[in-house]
Amino acid sequence: MSGYLDMELLRFTTAGSVDDGKSTLIGRLLYDSKSIFEDQIEAVKAASDRLGNEEVNLALLTDGLRAEREQGITIDVAYRYFATPKRKFIIADTPGHIEYTRNMVTGASTADAAIILVDARNGILEQTKRHSYIASLLQLDNVILAINKMDLVDFSEDVFNKIKSEYEVIAKKLKLKHIHYIPISARDGDNVVNPSDRIPWYKGNTLLHLLETLPVQEGISELPFRFPVQYVIRPQSDKFHDYRAYAGRLASGKIKVGDRVTILPSFTESTVKAIDEGEASLEQAFAPQSVAIRLNDDVDVSRGDMIVKSDNLPSIDANISLLVCWLNHRPLSIGAKYIIRHTTDELFGIVKDVYFKVNINTLENVPDDKTVKMNDIAHIRIKTSKPLRYDLYSENRITGSVVIINESTCETVGAGMIVESLEEQTFSI
Repeated sequence: MSGYLDMELLRFTTAGSVDDGKSTLIGRLLYDSKSIFEDQIEAVKAASDRLGNEEVNLALLTDGLRAEREQGITIDVAYRYFATPKRKFIIADTPGHIEYTRNMVTGASTADAAIILVDARNGILEQTKRHSYIASLLQLDNVILAINKMDLVDFSEDVFNKIKSEYEVIAKKLKLKHIHYIPISARDGDNVVNPSDRIPWYKGNTLLHLLETLPVQEGISELPFRFPVQYVIRPQSDKFHDYRAYAGRLASGKIKVGDRVTILPSFTESTVKAIDEGEASLEQAFAPQSVAIRLNDDVDVSRGDMIVKSDNLPSIDANISLLVCWLNHRPLSIGAKYIIRHTTDELFGIVKDVYFKVNINTLENVPDDKTVKMNDIAHIRIKTSKPLRYDLYSENRITGSVVIINESTCETVGAGMIVESLEEQTFSI
């Protein structure tokens, strides 16, 4: 059991247009890697019979909602977990319909890699570009372009190369780092877990082998130390009369007893007296551990404050530049006030300007269009009610992201990634 717990974990997301075969691909991965139980397979076989499928529909393994099974589509983000002898995996299966594009942001926000499916018959579509843009936006290091349904184009190398050439232009424009191209048939299992005899011209790895060998994102424990405070622990009991600790999860970096720290926003300095994890005392802690930190000085610390090392402070500003994916049917409103959630802090922010919107078809910035609707991606500026303690999203995905909430309805309306402002550097792709 300890060996399983110590295994490296890869998180990846799947995306693509409607009917490209995302759920079927994941079902095939789970089935061929022997990661599902016999009773699950029996249930899928029975459901396939009820729906009139001539063969077992592996997509039903991931489409868990009744509405999904009945319509044959994916509506919500479905998370699946499986393991091979080499690695553990968490899959986020995201919907293909354009009205659910916002779900890909949810699925990809914690991912190390993205599998973007393309139907070999249809080639690159608008949704392919949209999902690729989101992968670029969320700084995913690895993108796997899985060209699916090769069996329906007679496993044509020319079709594969044409799609690859088209996507290389998009990948260059989006500055995607590492692209992997694989011809597959998710339904039949070609190049998913096992190599395909029907695609002799392809000499690369199977999808599973690639997933088992992709480098996992650089350890967040190597980044600067950031500790957003979630809770102040003051038992005020006879046993713990003078105990005061600050609980939370290390967003990044590491900390050890004796380190000099600064509490933000007060800029008060102290040193770490002890690090507690349950009833155990630690000499040091690493992200993403959840611990309680005790300091040598009796300082004022509250939820939403951030403890950092004194020699490496984050940026502190109330004027924030964001790339935002809008998630709500109500358009973004310039001048409107929203709730901004950042790490453990919650404050108000006013949208001051929309610098540009992204045209997903051309991947160009459109500065004249200020109307940001659901599924749109835009570069905006907000003014917060108090300064944020943040890093750029490209440097730290935890302290560089925010959630935007409608203060009247409490709906999550936007997901934002903090970038340099246009006054400092124009963001372009």
